[in-house]
Order: sequence, then C-alpha cells, then structure tokens
Amino acid sequence: MQVILAKSAGFCYGVKRAVDLAEKTAEENGNCWMLGDLIHNSHVVEDLARRGIRKTGDAAAVPSGETVVIRSHGELKSVIDLLEGNGVRCVNATCPNVSRIQHLVAQAREEGRQPVIIGESNHPEVIGIASWCADPLVFEGPHDARKWLDETPENREIPLSVVAQTTCIRELFETSWKILKKECTNVKIFDTICNATHKRQTEAAEIAAKADVMVVVGDRKSANTRHLTEICRKSCPQVYQIEKADELSVDLFENCQVAGLTAGASTPAGIIKEVYATMSEEIKVAEGKEESFEELLNQSFKTLNTGEKVTGIVTAITNTEVQVDVGAKQSAYIKLSELSDDPTAKPEDIVKVGDEIETYIVRVNDIEGYAELSKKRLDAQKIWENIENAVEEKTVLEGTVTEENKGGIVVSVKGIRVFVPASQSGQPRGADLASMMKQKVQLRITEVNRARRRVVGSIRSVSDEARKAAQEQVWGSIEVGKRYTGTVKSMTSYGVFVDIGGVDGMVHISELSWSRIKNPAEVCKVGDTLEVYVIAFDAEKHKISLGVKDRSLNPWDLFMSKYAVGDTAEVRIVKLMTFGAFAEVVPGVDGLIHISQIADRRIEKPEDALTEGQMVEAKITAVDEEKKKISLSIRALLAPAAEEAPVEE
Repeated sequence: MQVILAKSAGFCYGVKRAVDLAEKTAEENGNCWMLGDLIHNSHVVEDLARRGIRKTGDAAAVPSGETVVIRSHGELKSVIDLLEGNGVRCVNATCPNVSRIQHLVAQAREEGRQPVIIGESNHPEVIGIASWCADPLVFEGPHDARKWLDETPENREIPLSVVAQTTCIRELFETSWKILKKECTNVKIFDTICNATHKRQTEAAEIAAKADVMVVVGDRKSANTRHLTEICRKSCPQVYQIEKADELSVDLFENCQVAGLTAGASTPAGIIKEVYATMSEEIKVAEGKEESFEELLNQSFKTLNTGEKVTGIVTAITNTEVQVDVGAKQSAYIKLSELSDDPTAKPEDIVKVGDEIETYIVRVNDIEGYAELSKKRLDAQKIWENIENAVEEKTVLEGTVTEENKGGIVVSVKGIRVFVPASQSGQPRGADLASMMKQKVQLRITEVNRARRRVVGSIRSVSDEARKAAQEQVWGSIEVGKRYTGTVKSMTSYGVFVDIGGVDGMVHISELSWSRIKNPAEVCKVGDTLEVYVIAFDAEKHKISLGVKDRSLNPWDLFMSKYAVGDTAEVRIVKLMTFGAFAEVVPGVDGLIHISQIADRRIEKPEDALTEGQMVEAKITAVDEEKKKISLSIRALLAPAAEEAPVEE
C-alpha cells in the first residue's frame, strides 16, 4: 500500500506562532492564562496546561497584574478592552491573517460601508471579527447572500465590504461574493482566506482524487479540519476524520492500494507522525531502511536556485531585513534595500507578518544555510512582463503624467516611463500639454523595446473609444424631454454647445434664460455645468437642440401673482427704442415705459434719461392679460397727475 502524505499537513504559521508565544510566555512568567482553547486541538491545550497555562472562560475573573495569551482565532474586542482595563497584560497570539480581517471590517464601518463576513456564524474567529465593527452581516454561504438580497430591494444600494473566514472553503466564498458583486452597486471584495488554508485544501483534493482511502487528522472542533474532510469526500469514496492514531484499524484499509493523509492547521507534527507510522510501517528509502518522519519532511523541502521565483510567508520584520519562510532548509531574508524602489517606504507599510510574498532568489548560500531574496527585482520584472502583455492584449492601463518634453508627454505607469506623442495625447493640436501635469490618465501601450527601455503609449485611442461608446449610448436612449447634466464646451453669439456625454447639443440664446440677454457669456462660460433637456433631435444629421429654461415656471404667472396695476416695481432697463424703453419687471416679463412716461419733462429720446442695465422704480399703470403686455411709468412716481400713455405694441 502506498501512503501519500500531504506536504501542507499540520501547523500553519498562525497556529505555530500562537503555540510558540504561549510556551515562551509561560516560560518567562511561570504561569499565565488562556481564554478558552488557544487553538482547536485538545492535545495541545492539555500540553499547554501542563506547562502552567491555565484555562478560563471568564475574562473578568483574571486578577490584575496577570498575563493572558489571546487565542489564535482572535477575541472579542470588548473582552480585550475589559482585560486591559482591569490591568491584565495581554499577549496577542491572534493569527496575523485574522488581525487583518478585524482591521478591514473596522475600516469598512469608518468609511460608512456595510461589513459582510462569509463564514460560520458560530465559529469563534467569526464571532471575534464581528465584534470589531457595528452590525456586520454574516453569510454562511450563497443561500444567505441570496436571501438577504431578496428581503429588501434597497439592500442592493448599500455599499459592501466583503471578507472571508480564514478557513472558509474557497468555492463557498467565491459563489457568495459573485452573487453580491453581480447584484449590488458598490461592493469591495477582500480575499482573506489564508493562503496556507487554500494550499492545504487544494492539495487534499488532489490527493483524495488519487486515493482509495483518505485520512484527515485534527480536532473535531476545528473548522479547517472539518472543511478538509468535506473537500476530500467529494473525490474519495472513503474518508475518515480522526484525532489520534488509535482510532485507526486495519479493516479500514482492506483492498486499499493508495491511502492519503492530511491534517488540519491545529494538528501537531507528533500526532501526524504517529498516524503516518500506523498507516504505513513498511515505507523505506532506496537503501531499504525505514525513513523517519523528520526525513520525510526534509524530502518535502523545496530546493532553492538563484534566479528563480519563490513564494513564502513573512515571519518577522526587523530594522534591517524581512525574514521569510519559503519552505526550504535555508533561512531566507530580504534586505530592506531589496524590498521596494521607494527609499522612503517603511517595511511595515509594504508587508506584514503572516503575509504571503513572492520574491526573486538573489543568492543561495548552502554552506551557511541562508538565501537572499528580492521583492524589488521581481516586481520590476513583473511590471515589464505586464507592459509587454499589454501590447498584445490591448489592455487599458492607468498612469500619472510626470513631465512634458519635446513632442509629447511622459506618463509613469507602475514606475515605467511611457512616452505619449502629442498627437496621441488626446488634446487638440497646439494645446498646452503642460496643463496635463500630475493628471491621472488611461492609455494603451503601442510599442515596447525592453532592451532599450523604450515604451510608447496612446491616450487618444482610449479616449476616442470611450467617447464613441458614450455617443452610442446617448443616441440609443435619447428622446424629447429627456434631461441631462452637461458641460459647456464652446460658445457663439447665438448660443452655446453643451456636451451631454460624448455628444454635443446646442442651446440657443433664447433658451438660456427667461431674461433678455445679448450674449450667452452673460449667464454661463466654457466649463460650466448645465442642467438641460432635449427640445428636438435629428439622429441622421447628429443634431440636438437643447433648452435650459424651466417650462414649469411661467414668468407671466409669477408676475401676475406678485404685482397688480398701481403697484411700484424696481425694474431693469433692457432695451432703448425711439418711442420708449423696455424694462424687465421679473425675469422673462418686460414692460414698456413710453417716452412720455420716462421723465417729468419733455425729452427728445430715451437715451437722454436712461441707459441699458440701469435699475429704476416704475409704476405699473396698465396690464393687458390677453396680449401679456404691461405699461410702466417713471413719471407717475415723479408727478402723480401726469397723463399716462396707453399700452404700445
């Protein structure tokens, strides 16, 4: 019988860190406390108790001055606040991946977003995460997400931030967030499933597909062990979840050719070794001797070669380097100078303990047992690969304009200088390209010469495509009366042209204002935002006539509701004629001041007493409601007995 041992079986980084912290704390303090089980493995918890780590379920009962080790699954924020408030020292053994999720949900609430946790609602990790924000939603799967969406249509408008329990089954997480992403208007997805968990689940599925019998080792309270069992049962006919080797019996492996073995993240190496030995006592190396569990683990270590890529987990950050576990015999580290191109960047802003990081192997020293890594070099290599792929795939990239030079501009795309010729800048011929400095722009890469480090791009191709799409959308939905928010693009003496989303429409001067104006510049300027509506359009000729005046506000009705014959109004002189002057009483309604009613003396022409734009007081002497005409008199206020003129055409 062949036994396949999963390389990923056993303690994950977070669990190992928690156990190491607890043992170190007990050693330094003599005695300390843990709230509940530090990890989900009764054998480990019992061993910790023998080392002097007492267990309690009541945080309030821990005396002041004592030390509590916070479990790897994390704890309620209120419990930590209570402990610290009571003078209890807290050693935080929370898995860094769990701490990150706690931060994400707290940040979501600060930003006014609704936190959503995909996971088991009764699991201590999920309960702890939920306490770091107000009123989170917990979905155990896609059915819960669908139910919440169907309860209230308005839920689709709520901005969401979606995270996952670190041990969540990936398929369950992805089906859940895809439903939310499809139906909600504003969703941020954070894939917080532990990378070690994902690798363990993937490897377990691969081994289960080959095995006749699959054994999963771990505490029955452990969620990640239970998920491993569920995943294995999809591919293997016989799956057994056990806690110790003594639960195995020979008849379980009857007629078995291939047996698979994996273990949850809280399972110690000693228990895995015991189970492995029980399952296969005949495993030997080529020389015919039995291999120890340690030797089997050594065989699973990867080989490091200079110039290759390698993925590892950040285990520590110091003042000089970042230490990385790459699953090899050698210890690996990244010098701070090899972490980022930005000399001002702080290591803790780039990576955190527990993060998975992909790096480039700079040098391997087998004699001294270490490997030098570089994130900076791999990042640069990836960027160039992305830039080269962008040419073939015509990908739209984003960058910032950093300089103007002869013939065009330079855009920084992920640190790569991209030259954009003036003709491809998207600006009119002869435009001042300096105005684009520091702007974020979208562009396509049109030419790459990596050897010469030359990259050429085009902003115009992206903007033209976007404008064409916007035009098609406008022409596909335009109708008389439809309203748009537009931008004034240009002005003439007879009106203005307004961009309503890639298409220009014309607002005639008569439609700009109820008031009488001589030039559009009196009421707007290029760049202004206008609320407009469609008066008429010709799709074949691509012409649109727009209006700005609100037809629901009839100026004549406003005048009639505000004034009556005999009232005095402050009016604005808008036009001088040979027979008198027209004055605006309310916007959109003018009245005539006959030349005989301008002054208390005889004048030759209105200009002798009035100027356009002048504000004067006049008496309303007559109103023709049918013809909507008004007679005004300045003279009547100067000489009450003056003869009033009739309404003129």
